[in-house]
Amino acid sequence: MKVDFGKLDRAFNPKCVVVVGDSAENNFRWIRAQSGFKGKFYSVQVSSKSIEGIKALGIQNYTNLLDVPEPVDLAIICVPRAVVPRILEDCIRKEVAAAHFFTSGFAETETEEGIKLERWIRETAEAANFHLIGPNCMGIFNPRVGIKQNEEQYSGGWGLVGFISQSGTHAIFFSTMAYLEGLYLGKSVSFGNGTVLDSADYLAYSGQDPEIKVIGMYLEGVKEGRKFLEILQEVSARKPVVIWKGGRTEAGGRAIASHTGSLAVSQVIWDAAVKQHGAIKVDSMEEMTDTLKALLYLPTVQGNRVAVTGGSGGQSVAIADAFAEAGLSLPPLTQKSYDELMTFYSVIGGGYRNPIDTGNQNRIQMKRILEIIGQDANIDNVVLLSMARWAAYEEVAFQIEPLMEIKRKTGKPVMAIVSYATPNEMERAAQVTKQFQERDIPTFSTIERGAKALRNTLDYYRRQNKIALERTEPMKAV
Repeated sequence: MKVDFGKLDRAFNPKCVVVVGDSAENNFRWIRAQSGFKGKFYSVQVSSKSIEGIKALGIQNYTNLLDVPEPVDLAIICVPRAVVPRILEDCIRKEVAAAHFFTSGFAETETEEGIKLERWIRETAEAANFHLIGPNCMGIFNPRVGIKQNEEQYSGGWGLVGFISQSGTHAIFFSTMAYLEGLYLGKSVSFGNGTVLDSADYLAYSGQDPEIKVIGMYLEGVKEGRKFLEILQEVSARKPVVIWKGGRTEAGGRAIASHTGSLAVSQVIWDAAVKQHGAIKVDSMEEMTDTLKALLYLPTVQGNRVAVTGGSGGQSVAIADAFAEAGLSLPPLTQKSYDELMTFYSVIGGGYRNPIDTGNQNRIQMKRILEIIGQDANIDNVVLLSMARWAAYEEVAFQIEPLMEIKRKTGKPVMAIVSYATPNEMERAAQVTKQFQERDIPTFSTIERGAKALRNTLDYYRRQNKIALERTEPMKAV
C-alpha cells in the first residue's frame, strides 16, 4: 500500500477526532484520555446506557460514524472484534484520514478465526488505501494537540523526539519516564500488529517530519525486512535512529508471538543489519532514554577522551571503571592544566589527576576547574558530577555557566551526572535536571548511564563520518 504522509499528518495532528465504541464498562477510558484535545471531538456509540454517560461528559454522540458532520482526521476504534469489519467499512466510506484500532483478538491469538479476520482487515484496507493503525495497539500520542494513549500522559509540553513502538505499554511508559527525565516527545505511535501500516511506514513518516529531530523505536519484528532496512538507511543518514529490539532470548521470542504475532529473528543477524544501516542499538528503555537525550542535546561527539570532575575520592574508582567499560578514556591532563591547578587546588581530601576529585574544599573553585579542563588539549568531552543533595539553586547556576562557556568556546560536548539517594533528593534532582537541560546540557542519573549514552553517541557520529567518507571516495576516483 502506498503511504500518504498527508493522511498521517492529519492523524498525528488532528482537527477532528471520533471515538467509536467507548463504553461505561471501561469508564470511557478513550474519551477521558482525550480531555485535553482542543479540536472537534465526537463519540459514536449505540448503547443507551453508555450514551447517557457520554452526554454527561459533555460529548456529542452519534449512533453512526457516517452521521458525524465533520471530515474526520483520526478515529479511535474500541469496539468488540466481531464489529470491526462494519466499522472499518464505515471509516472507508467516511474517508477518515486514519483509524487507530485498539481492538485485539487477531493474528496474535494464533487462532484460525483471528488470523482470517486480520487477513480480511488488511486486504480491505489496502484495497481502499486506508491508513489503519494497529490493530491491538494504543495508537497515537501527540502532547501538543492533546491526543493521548492513556489518561495519565502529559499534554501541552512537547519536544523533538519521535517514538515508534510495537508495544502499547512501552509506548506509554516511555513517554512518562522520559518526561520525568526532561526528555519530551513530539509524536509517538503504538502500532501493535502492524497489519496495514508497519514500522517502516512510521519510520519513513518520522524521517520526513521536520518537527522530529531524533527517533526511538521499540520493535519485536518487521514484516518486510528489505523495505525496513532501506528506509532505515535513508532516514538514519539524516537523523539519528535508536532501536530497542525485544525478543533477544528464546523466551522473549515466544512472548512476542503471543503479543503482536511477530516472528522473532536471530539477534546476531538483527544487530549486524541495523548497525550496517546506520541505527544505534540499545538494550533497555533506560538506555533508549539516555541515548536519545545525548543525541538531542550534545554537539557532534568527536573523540573518546573524557574529563570528569565534581566527585569525591570514593567515586573515582567507580567513575574510571564505568567510562573504561563503556570504551571511553580518562587520560591525564596536559602539564599546562596541572600547572594551573597547582596554583590553587587543595590536595587535602582531593586530587586532580582525572577523575578530578574536588572533595569539599575545592568545590568553591568549580568554575575555574571547569574552565581549565574545558580548554585542555587532551580532553574531548567534559562530565560534571552534581549530586542532588549538594545542589542549591545558586550552586547549579554556578556550574551551568562554565559548562555553557565550554560549549560556546570549544564546541566540546558537556554533560552532567545528577545523582540522588533519597525521595527528597530525587525531587531535587528533577529540578536540577530541568535547569541543566533547559540550557541543552544533558543529565543522567548514574555514571554508568551517562558513560553508555556518550559512547553510543560517539559511535553514531563515527559511523556517520565513515559513511560520508565512503561516499566521497568514489567521487575522488572519478
